[in-house]
Amino acid sequence: MRLSQSFIPTMRQDPGEAEVTSHRLMLRAGMIRKVAAGIYSYLPLGLRVIRKIEAIIREEMNRAGAQELLLPILSPAELWKETGRWDFYGKELIRLHDRHERDFCLGPTHEEVVTDLFRREVSSYRQLPLTLYQIQTKFRDEIRPRFGLMRGREFIMKDAYSFDQDEASAQHNYQQMHDAYCRIFSRTGLQFRPVEADTGLIGGISSHEFMVLANTGEELIVFDPDSAYAANVERAEVVPPPTQTPEKLNPLEKVSTPNAKSVEDLSTLLKVDANRVVKTLLYQTGENEITAVLIRGDHQANEIKIQRFLGIHDLTLASPDAVERITNAPVGFVGPVGLSPVRLLADHAIGALSDFIVGGNETDVHLINVNSPRDFAVDDWGDFRQAQAGDLSPNSDSRLQTARGIEVGHVFMLGTKYSEKMGATFLDAEGQSQPAIMGCYGIGVSRTAAAAVEQNHDEKGICWPMPIAPFQAQILPVTNSDAVRQTSEKLYHELGKENIEVLLDDRNERGGVKFNDADMIGTPYHIIIGDKSLANNTIEVKDRKTGEKIHLPPDQVIGWIKEAVTRKLKIEA
Repeated sequence: MRLSQSFIPTMRQDPGEAEVTSHRLMLRAGMIRKVAAGIYSYLPLGLRVIRKIEAIIREEMNRAGAQELLLPILSPAELWKETGRWDFYGKELIRLHDRHERDFCLGPTHEEVVTDLFRREVSSYRQLPLTLYQIQTKFRDEIRPRFGLMRGREFIMKDAYSFDQDEASAQHNYQQMHDAYCRIFSRTGLQFRPVEADTGLIGGISSHEFMVLANTGEELIVFDPDSAYAANVERAEVVPPPTQTPEKLNPLEKVSTPNAKSVEDLSTLLKVDANRVVKTLLYQTGENEITAVLIRGDHQANEIKIQRFLGIHDLTLASPDAVERITNAPVGFVGPVGLSPVRLLADHAIGALSDFIVGGNETDVHLINVNSPRDFAVDDWGDFRQAQAGDLSPNSDSRLQTARGIEVGHVFMLGTKYSEKMGATFLDAEGQSQPAIMGCYGIGVSRTAAAAVEQNHDEKGICWPMPIAPFQAQILPVTNSDAVRQTSEKLYHELGKENIEVLLDDRNERGGVKFNDADMIGTPYHIIIGDKSLANNTIEVKDRKTGEKIHLPPDQVIGWIKEAVTRKLKIEA
């Protein structure tokens, strides 16, 4: 492709709207343009990246035995009401109605639609297993769309759905998809890690997220350096510490703590470490129900774990008015001693403490030398906090480490969550009706492109991995002399004959402009042609990512580029 004839509107300055690296660089490289908050146009260069990611996904989905179809974007409310998600999904579901006032939504995911298709068309175990997938635009009305393609209201996703007759075959299908995802992200040239995750709005029995590792990632994961264990901090198990039984307990005391509403304030005032303080968090867990949760001062409560333990879908902190009504004290001074009549949960870490500090249920008052069960009774102990670096791994004697990641894929073992509610059944070998056991599997295609930029860039621009680069090589004529122009044209045509995807910058621009745009676009190899180098019978080839340069005779460039592209495709895959 010739740059002079291409629609690649690069930008010289950072756009003011850009929030993260991928957003900034994809705008500057002329790959995307904003239409509205969370809604983007994919320009030709960006679409080439998207199509390459899609091609890899299709190859691996087909290899795993999945069949591609295309489901409607618009789906009727009746299907969503069958599963209860019309109300449960909340405001993220973009709803509309037609001229007959019938309710519809724009699909954020397609469990209901594909399950309806299954129940209409599949009747026998002989038709199973069945895995169907599509690559399609999805819609979610994010409360705060941000970060460019990272969190949009409209995005491209691959979603797949499996149907099996029993648990064993469903687990086999789930593992097949898990393995296919590993191949997909390996082939895109990305560093990633599959981690255990919460099932969220999709629901189901278990799930794994696929995280592209990047310092700018908005997700925090923990992993065991000595085993395969890795998990989102929301899902990671925390090994209970050994309980302690001190020989002597100090007497409970009340102390004045004016304005010490936070753990930090209290630690400074009383000159103690945060791990000696216990936070008492009050949550609204029902219309007229409050639940208290005890968390060590240096730990963070994990509301996903608390919700799962309580079997509820919504969890919010109690309002300041509710706190004061229950405790007779403002937020910041709540404690478990004398706290009633609320249910009291305590994280396992509290069981290893003695003589700790809690709120006194009075304004500007805390209690020291508090102990359980002497001073208060816990209704339920459990794992209610987020895992963090230094925690003991559940899989070995190692300590967990942390990394930041960007979620690009998610696989779910749904079980019969949707098939039972929607009557998606089949007749087994004995002629008995059974609900299909389902799994679902998503990949954010547009998000994968953005995550690749987050992981592969420098101060000059994008450094695309070879498998998803919009072009594999870029020819940069430094001058407009006849020799430079003729050599550039010859290389351009010969590389094309060798099926190398090449971009020729034939614009009437200064060399510096061409170099800056080439670095911003991120083509893996730059072929730089100038009068001085030609006079020495050489052409300069630069590796965009490493900056390494090599000078070759003109007749060796084609072979070198072909071998280098092939090598990088194999290495990065």
